[in-house]
Amino acid sequence: MKQQEFFSSRWALILATIGIAIGTGNIWRFPRIVAQNGGGSFLIPWVVFLLIWSVPLIIAEFAIGKSSRLAPLGAIAKTAGKRFGWMGAFIAFVSTAIMFYYSVVTGWTLRYFIAAVSGDLFNTTDYLSYWEKFSSSSQPIIYHLISMAVVAFVIYRGISKGIESVTKFLVPSLLLILIVLLIRAVTLPNAIEGIKFFFTPDINILMDYKVWLNALTQNAWDTGAGWGLILTYAIYMRQKEDIALNAALIGFGNNSVSIIAGITIFLTVFSLSSVDAMTQISQSGPANTGLTFIYLPGLFAKISSSFLVNAFFASIFFLALFFAATTSLMSMVELSTRTLIDFGLKRRRAITIVAVTGFLLGIPSALSPVFFANQDWVWGVGLILSGAFIAFSIIRYGVDKFRREVINGMGSDVKIGKWYNVVIKYLIPLQVGVLISWWLISSAAWDPEWWNPFHAENAGTCLFQWGIILVTFILLNKFLVRKTLED
Repeated sequence: MKQQEFFSSRWALILATIGIAIGTGNIWRFPRIVAQNGGGSFLIPWVVFLLIWSVPLIIAEFAIGKSSRLAPLGAIAKTAGKRFGWMGAFIAFVSTAIMFYYSVVTGWTLRYFIAAVSGDLFNTTDYLSYWEKFSSSSQPIIYHLISMAVVAFVIYRGISKGIESVTKFLVPSLLLILIVLLIRAVTLPNAIEGIKFFFTPDINILMDYKVWLNALTQNAWDTGAGWGLILTYAIYMRQKEDIALNAALIGFGNNSVSIIAGITIFLTVFSLSSVDAMTQISQSGPANTGLTFIYLPGLFAKISSSFLVNAFFASIFFLALFFAATTSLMSMVELSTRTLIDFGLKRRRAITIVAVTGFLLGIPSALSPVFFANQDWVWGVGLILSGAFIAFSIIRYGVDKFRREVINGMGSDVKIGKWYNVVIKYLIPLQVGVLISWWLISSAAWDPEWWNPFHAENAGTCLFQWGIILVTFILLNKFLVRKTLED
């Protein structure tokens, strides 16, 4: 199938792919992980893993998508060989499974934006009860439906009229909002304590292996590396586009946004919190509800003596969250849609199937916090396997050959050296092995019945659900590959 749609320019492509990377995780997950791992000490391994995990995998995804012009299933089959198409199917499924509940999170951010604008968010001082009342009602389903419908309409319009047009507005707007929030946070009294915590490293904390493992996990999460999403957008990049430069811009641009969000959150928390700031900001839970939907609304209520000022900053914060969630959700819906297009469906029919299925299979996560947590756990950890499969496909192709012919091929302004061979062939597999091993050991430590597939968050439920999907795709491999690669 000849490629007919393209991004209009390099900057259009970069803005769209930055929209993938900049999700709600940059704003709510990153500060929590920093707080739990020693503040400034965490930033050092976090930057290290940007260089030896995220950027190399982003380069790989750009190259595979550009060269194959296919979604993950067909792209991996073309790169690694037809026997391994099931790996690409798994990559596509993991991001699609995340899409089901990520649309629910997008709906939460929209609901809180509306509540902040209307002033309803400030009619209480008990934000835990406010959250529980909302999350236990039918409202999350309604906002999940709205989120899926809005994104489906964007994807239906295609690349230039849909994804490109929307991200050209949302991404710059998101960055502007974050800068406004940062300026306000810097001017708060005693904000300097937040700066000290965020940028002061402690050598003793750096010696803790868990800090390094959490830094790797956070990088795998917040850059979008290994999800197959950048691979899908790379289908629409022009032949003369540079791969390495684009990858570097996305990786460092994403981490810069995390830094801005982190500074803003820490300055606000340290300045306005009258209780133990670290206890509050370190709270976890589905979509980090402890920080985002329970604690921060209370802080915004105290940001000044003016109700209108407080409502303004709360509104633009949740608007930023909604924009971030929307751009990431768009890429997940496009990946699923493009996979069906590769099967021979027209975009209109493909997006209809994805939207309806996405809404229906997202309902359990909208209704049940336990189900939500289970799916977030299973497929979040599953991203490690997705990254491993992408690296494996390049190893099967021949790492040096891939580097010379695909990455450094036509349109390459910046040539990638042999260091890339070492990273893909040795460092990525090593990181995957360490992460999976640490995860298994940790799971056994906190859950004596780690093997039980019916627990919400343990190794057993991951292995069980992964196993079902992997066995299904392996058995269907010949059919899936034939259907995808046929002209």
